Amino acid sequence: MDTQQNNVLEKKILMVEDDEGLAAVYVARLQAEGFNVHRVANGEEALAAAISFKPDLILLDVMMPKVSGFDVLDILKNTPETTNIRIIMLTALSQDADKERAQELGADDYLVKSQVVIADVVERIKHHLDI
Repeated sequence: MDTQQNNVLEKKILMVEDDEGLAAVYVARLQAEGFNVHRVANGEEALAAAISFKPDLILLDVMMPKVSGFDVLDILKNTPETTNIRIIMLTALSQDADKERAQELGADDYLVKSQVVIADVVERIKHHLDI
């Protein structure tokens, strides 16, 4: 096993996505890449999992039941235990205003689901985790 593969194996990703089908595809691909993946379906679960799972990176949907991705992002970035977790917004929202809001709240990246394929997302994850 090469060093890059070892680096990937140590990395934990929290996938926050309420669409079961989409989440399953992403989780399968990320696990195939060697990441340790935990998936939750809403913002409330995301906040709890960020503390308990201690992910290196969070893939965060915006439009979810209970707590929106923007609110989750805001809370995570303002909580000492989670402030340094890398967060990539992965959303259907393509408006510049949404992207600007995410950046203002501290998102590390903003990807629009209709404009990326899974390989692009994996590439961005590796970029942000310095793999």
